[in-house]
Amino acid sequence: MLHTKRLLTKAQKTKIHRLRNHPFVVPVTVFLLLFFLSISFVIYTGGQTIGASDTRVVRLFVEGREQVVPTRAKTVEDLLDRLAVAVHENDIVEPGLKTEITDTGFQVNVYRARTVLVDDEGQQKTIVTAEPTPKRVAEKVGLTVYPEDKVTKVAADIVDPLDAIQEQNVISEKVVIERATPATINLYGNIVTVRTHATTVAALLEEKGIKVNEGDTVQPSPGTVLIPDTQVLIARFGTQLAQLEEAIEPPIEYVDDFNLTLGSSQIRDPGRPGKRIVTYEIGLTNDTETSRKVIQEVIIEQPVKRVVARGKKAPVVAGNKAEIMSAAGIPANEFYAADYIISHESGWRVNAVNASGCSGLGQACPGSKLRNACPDWESDPVCQMRFFNGYAVGRYGNWIRAFDVWQRQRWW
Repeated sequence: MLHTKRLLTKAQKTKIHRLRNHPFVVPVTVFLLLFFLSISFVIYTGGQTIGASDTRVVRLFVEGREQVVPTRAKTVEDLLDRLAVAVHENDIVEPGLKTEITDTGFQVNVYRARTVLVDDEGQQKTIVTAEPTPKRVAEKVGLTVYPEDKVTKVAADIVDPLDAIQEQNVISEKVVIERATPATINLYGNIVTVRTHATTVAALLEEKGIKVNEGDTVQPSPGTVLIPDTQVLIARFGTQLAQLEEAIEPPIEYVDDFNLTLGSSQIRDPGRPGKRIVTYEIGLTNDTETSRKVIQEVIIEQPVKRVVARGKKAPVVAGNKAEIMSAAGIPANEFYAADYIISHESGWRVNAVNASGCSGLGQACPGSKLRNACPDWESDPVCQMRFFNGYAVGRYGNWIRAFDVWQRQRWW
């Protein structure tokens, strides 16, 4: 067949030339190219979208106001710069500015410095500080604060304007210290120094839980008004007494910390043991002790609670572990809990067997249960994790609840 060559007219050539030189040709071409590449990538990956692997979700508290922000910042300082959160002199940032942001769930606290007037029973001092509690403000200004002292924060509008003028600062907060009265109690010969807000001897004895038994002598009289360094005597004559001083263990308060790795803990305040004096009346027969009766049990020093932070930051689980758990059908948001349990049960050793015969990654007891479910259990971690996933869901509902139980009792 004969082919004839079609020649372009001069008008057509001019039209094509204009099109090539049109200002939108290049951007439109690039857009279409990227569009088709994106469609091809989505089809290739099965429709999955992939986010930035270095993005973290951070909880930021500025003066108590919370923000939850996704970020690629590497450090706390970088994060605050990106969010335009200025840090001024005397502000407190926890953790420190150079701390690396390691994972999702990271928490940052920014405490703003403000001018505080501290009133210690008429003696006034001002300080610019970011300390968050009244007690810490008082200590920051150089005052010794006893456990029995009352330290309270007063709203700024109650502050005397003259104080602000004198200090040439705007007083935004006032801390008031109401001191406890020091006194001494001689309890059957045992000298105890106390501090109290009681106003009379009787109120002091009631506050400290000291009973006045039949045969006891109290000086000065119970109605006497307390003044600083009052000495109170409680004595019993003609009776053999014995006293023991016992320690009182401090109570423990747990607080959640999203900057500590899950499963770890940190003592924030060691606390302090309290003291108790137990007084016994001794029964004697021919100078031999025949009986012992408690007549007083007095707490002379209250224990100070120990504060322990418990880690709540879920670690990243990646690599082979993540692949195994994903293949076993475990949700990604439960990876950290499953990883923690398996790490502590077997160290991720597929063929682990303990002295009792418990076997596998999660230490199934008896081991025959695992062997029946996974014939090749010693070389098949995915089958094992399916088995242990069924156990976690069936018994606890999910791996996160299983983790909570494991932390309490050290087994699951």
